[in-house]
Amino acid sequence: MGSAVTRYGHIAWRVTAAVAFAGTAALAVALSRAPARPEHASLSSNLTSSPCAASGLEAWLGLAATGSEPGTGTTTSTGTGTSDHLEPGRTYYTLEFTNVSARACSLDGYPRVSAYAGGLAGGTQIGSAATWDTSVQPQPVTLAPGQTAHSLLRVTSTRTFLPTACAQVTASELRVTLPDQVQPSFVPIHVSACSKRGPEFLSVQPIQPRAGVPGAAIP
Repeated sequence: MGSAVTRYGHIAWRVTAAVAFAGTAALAVALSRAPARPEHASLSSNLTSSPCAASGLEAWLGLAATGSEPGTGTTTSTGTGTSDHLEPGRTYYTLEFTNVSARACSLDGYPRVSAYAGGLAGGTQIGSAATWDTSVQPQPVTLAPGQTAHSLLRVTSTRTFLPTACAQVTASELRVTLPDQVQPSFVPIHVSACSKRGPEFLSVQPIQPRAGVPGAAIP
């Protein structure tokens, strides 16, 4: 297991995650830092506060659960009783966003997510960026200071794609950019990814109110 704290340029996101493997079917990410008193964000019918800036948010990664790998007949979950709803060969993570500024701010829409290697300085994107999961409709979310919202990230096993179409590699980071922002943050992870463009191995839902740790955001 390891941990990392990532800062690039003027980005004030602080990301800390520890990563471990459990067999071949699950990738577990243990959070070493999270808000002491998780607060719930609220839905807002209109944006009365300014959009959240990367400098005022703390982003962190949580593991929800992993469905069975194709052909294994096994399922791994976090013990929340939600494993029956998981799609085989897919791992569900929650991307958490905590307002660490002194002012309320708003988020509306999808974070832009892609597998990445090398960080900001000379780094490269791996494969295609995450597609948008439209099963959940975007709604404005207002974050008071200390409140947390989340987005659900689904990672499809590279074993579901033809080897020649996927060209499997290991991604060491996720590149995450807030809606309407240009400065990204890099979240440490260790996950198989398709290096060729085309296979849709990542999908992400819009940002939703409430923290999603662990398993609360599973469909």
